[in-house]
This record gives sequence, C-alpha cells and structure tokens, in this order.
Amino acid sequence: MTAPFHGWMKRGIVASPLVGLPLGLALKLYGTEAAANLAWMVATLPVLAKLAFDILVSLRRSEFGLDIAAALSMSAALLVGESLAAAIVALMYAGGQYLEAFAEGRAQRDMTALLSRRPVRAMRFDGNGLREVSAESIAPGDRLLIRQGDVTPVDGLIRKGIARLDLSALTGESLPVHREIGAEIPSGASNIGEAFELVASRAAKDSAYAGIVRMVEAAQRSKAPMSRLADHYALGFLAITVALAGLAWSASGDAVRAVAVLVIATPCPLLLAVPVALVAGMSRAARHGILVKGAQVIEGLAGIRTIVLDKTGTLTEGRLRLAGIELAEPPVCDETTLLRLAASLDQASPHVAARALVDEARDRGLSLAVPEAVSETAGEGISGYVEGLHLALGGWNFVTGLIALPDAAGRAQGQDGVPIVAVAIDGRFAGKILLSDRLRDGAGDVLGQLRSLGVKRVLLATGDQPKIAAAMTAGLPFDAVHADQSAADKVAIVKAEQRYGPVMMVGDGVNDAPALAAATIGTALGTHGSTASAETAGMVLLVDSLDRLPLALQIARRAREVALQSVFAGIGLSLLGMAAAAMGWLTPVQGALLQEGIDVAVVLNALRALSD
Repeated sequence: MTAPFHGWMKRGIVASPLVGLPLGLALKLYGTEAAANLAWMVATLPVLAKLAFDILVSLRRSEFGLDIAAALSMSAALLVGESLAAAIVALMYAGGQYLEAFAEGRAQRDMTALLSRRPVRAMRFDGNGLREVSAESIAPGDRLLIRQGDVTPVDGLIRKGIARLDLSALTGESLPVHREIGAEIPSGASNIGEAFELVASRAAKDSAYAGIVRMVEAAQRSKAPMSRLADHYALGFLAITVALAGLAWSASGDAVRAVAVLVIATPCPLLLAVPVALVAGMSRAARHGILVKGAQVIEGLAGIRTIVLDKTGTLTEGRLRLAGIELAEPPVCDETTLLRLAASLDQASPHVAARALVDEARDRGLSLAVPEAVSETAGEGISGYVEGLHLALGGWNFVTGLIALPDAAGRAQGQDGVPIVAVAIDGRFAGKILLSDRLRDGAGDVLGQLRSLGVKRVLLATGDQPKIAAAMTAGLPFDAVHADQSAADKVAIVKAEQRYGPVMMVGDGVNDAPALAAATIGTALGTHGSTASAETAGMVLLVDSLDRLPLALQIARRAREVALQSVFAGIGLSLLGMAAAAMGWLTPVQGALLQEGIDVAVVLNALRALSD
C-alpha cells in the first residue's frame, strides 16, 4: 500500500469506535443493553480486522510486532462479554494510530516543505527568445532566466545580473544573500530580487536540490532502530502479559481479571512514543539546516563518541586561492602557460584545488582548452592531455609517482603549511602552484563544544602533507592528526576508532565518501561538497558552518532522551496498572480508560522533541 493510503487508513479507522462508542452508551442509557453491546462489538470489529490484517502481513515478513498484544486484548474482551472495554481499546488503538499520523505529519512539515518547493518549470533562452520548459529537460550550458519569485531549477553560475536569494528552505538561514556574476547558485534557491540569468552547470537530476529531495524521501521512509528493538522484544513482552493474565485468572477464577490485565498491557506507548520523538528530532534538525536521512541516524547521533574530520572544505573554508607559482629550473614554460594548462585539465575535476585554479585562470582572462583522456584519483591528483601535452597535477606523491625528478630540489613542497599543486608536463617536472586556505571561523570553539557534549576523541584525517596539517591545526584540541591520507587510509582510521565507540566522519569530497560510508554516522557538508559524499552520508549540513555539528548532537540527544522518557513512563505506568488489574482493583473498562490516558500523555510528551 502507498504511504498516502496508510495515512488515510490511520485516520479513517478511528471513525468506527468514535461513532460506535457513544452510540452504545446512548443505547445503554435508554435501557437497551443488548443493543449497546452489539454497537460496541460492531465498533470494535473493523479495528480488530485491520489489526489482524497488519499482523498477518508482518508475520509473512517474519516480523513479530507488539500489535499482537492489542489484538489479543480486544479479542479477549469480546469473548468474555466486555464489549465496552473492547470498544475503548479499539478507540485507544485507532486513536493512537491517528495521533501517530498527526504527530509525524507535524514533525515532518519542515522536511516536506523541501519536496513541495521542487521546481518543475523554467524559462530557457532558445535562439532570440524565451521558452518555458520542464526542469528535467535542462542540460548543462543552457541559459535560464530566473524571474522574481522563481526557484532555481538546477545548479548554475550567474551570467548576468545580481541575485538576491532566499536560501532558508535549504540552509535554515532566514536572512537573504546576494550573489554576483560568476557566483555558483544551488538549485532550490528562491529569487526574491530582480530577474537574473543563470547558466546551468548540472542537469536537474544531478543538482544539489534533487539530491536533497532524494535524501528527504529516504528519511521519511525510515524506521528507527528503537522501534525495531521494541518489535524484537515483543514476544517477551507478550509472554509476560499472558503469564500475568493467566496468573490473575488462575488465582481468582475470574476471566475478567485476565482481560483487564490484557487491556492495560496494550503497548501503545512503546509503539508510538519512539517514532514520534525521533521524527520530531529530524524535523527540528531540518529547521536548522541539518538534513538527517532517517530516524535511525538521530538515534545513532546521540551515542557518538569519536569524530573524525577532513581538513579541506571541512575544518577549513575550502575556498582555496592562488598564492604563487614556482617554476622548475630550468623552466619548462612560463607562469601564465603553466596556470592555463593546469586549469584546462582541472576543468574535469570537482576538487576544491581544481576550482581555485580554474577560477584564477578565468579571472585573468585566460582561454582554457578542452582536456582529453582524463583520469583522476580522488583526493590525490589528475592526469590527461591538453593541446597534445600530457599533464599530471595534484599532490606531491601523486606527481612524483609518475615522473622521475632529476634532483631533490622540489622536495621543499608545502613549506610553512602552504598547500601546493605539483605539475608535470610530458614527463618533466614543470613547477608548483602554491595555494592558500583559511581555517573556519570558530573551529576551535566548535571542537570545544563537541568535547562538552561527551565526544571523547576528535581526530583530523587529511590528504595534505604533514607540514600543512600541522600548521592548520596548531592550538586546536585534536587527539591525533593524520596527514598524507588516501581514501583507503581514512576508512582504516574510521574502523580503528570504532573500538572506542560509535564514530562520526565529517567530510565533503569524493575521497571522503568511503569513510563516510564506513562510519557509524557519516556527515557531509552539502552546500559545497560533492554529490558522492552528500548521498553517502547519513547527515548533511546544508549550512556551510561547523557550528551545526554540536547542534545536531544536542538535537539527537534530546530526541532520544524524550523517547526514552516516554517509553519508560508509559510502560512503567502500564505495569502498575497491570498489577492493579491482576489484584482485581481495576475493571477492564477502567483499565482501558487508564491506558488511553497514558497513550495520549506519552505522545504529547514525545512531541517535546520538536521544541528548541
């Protein structure tokens, strides 16, 4: 069945007991008790039938859920003639399903807002005019007119005009931003200013917004491990319930006592409180620009003990700038030619260093050639042909692994913590391009906050040289700094750290994707990071700021705490009620009313996870 149909069923099934229960009470007041009992039984049967169908479907999937206890209590109540109690349980169960649907709908509204803003049409320049086209038909290189009020349908670069954008749906930031010619604009941004021209850099299906939509849809389909854990122990819970009910019946000789125990044992607190609280946490995170892909991620975040950070684009801003060019001796070419050739090849790479070279070459007005036969090793380097010349550029180890140096003159790479791009042309070392990057503002404060939240170990894992890593991390509270790391090395670090407890990996590049997948929770910076890292990660920071990391942990821990409070309080009260029923102090009707109050209380308590 589809999700909308399930939602309709949860809301619609409550109508039967909601109508039948007061009807039966009215009939009883008029002295027609037999008719009242019939009304209550008829009100119960649709809920019981729906519940039995759900149980059969679950059993066919080899899933044993807590719904069996609810079905058993209704059936037992009808069998011993306690039709009023059965109707109250039916209302309790159906009402709980409705409350769950309502609570999840409220909790997911911030995430669903992303889906409702999915752009479907766009104005594209065709020849000398404009034509409205579907977003799916847009190809890289197409010129688009983004009118006031339009949502950008694809990622692209501003070609003409100044953009005034509302990014709140993507990042949670309420203040508008301004972007000028040449700036990169993500899909899903709302134009609140004058119209501007955009050149598409990706197709709609590959755009940042489409990736976010896919992640939101996956998150909405998720089921929390705590919920599955409840189902896993359903057999034990049911065994205890049946044993206590049987003991009460055996000791008193009264089957009604057993029914009262079963009625109070209906496990709605455990069924409802956990998913509602965790989905509420997902919604709260979305309001702050933190996209959590599933309720299981929220629960996992609450237990993180080690965090491994990438450097470029994560610990640092990832906006590299050209700091200088050092040519080989004797020179292979001049500085301008070296930059033009390197930038031409780097057009094929998504790496932040590649973007820096391409941006610098374009700023200087250099004409870039189309690269051919390109091969890239993620996070290490790239090679290919430009204008018939074979180029290799990237990290020192990558380039020197392809060519033989005549001397050790070039080994002073990365001195004083300056990142470099080594360049080889036709097998000869041609020079080094020096780059500069800046530590993110408040990085030290963020690391301190993570410590205060119970994170025991914080590590850096970077592909940069040791001198660069040491210069960037001086004075920061890292437990270890691992430099010159490949993608496989980062995976090994994550796996090694798992002996200390759950591990979070934070990164933004293609080379971080394997480590993100290996970690307990992978976290990607989605605004400037690669599609691979964003779609591999369990959590994406849509705001380009590390301060969302401690906030995400706070939200997760609060959601899990609220869920556990609801479960322990609800089940604890249910156990007390079961004991009272076994002693004969509560009738089935009284027990059903008590459990109804418990259910409402725990669901309302679970919704506290929505609040800041």
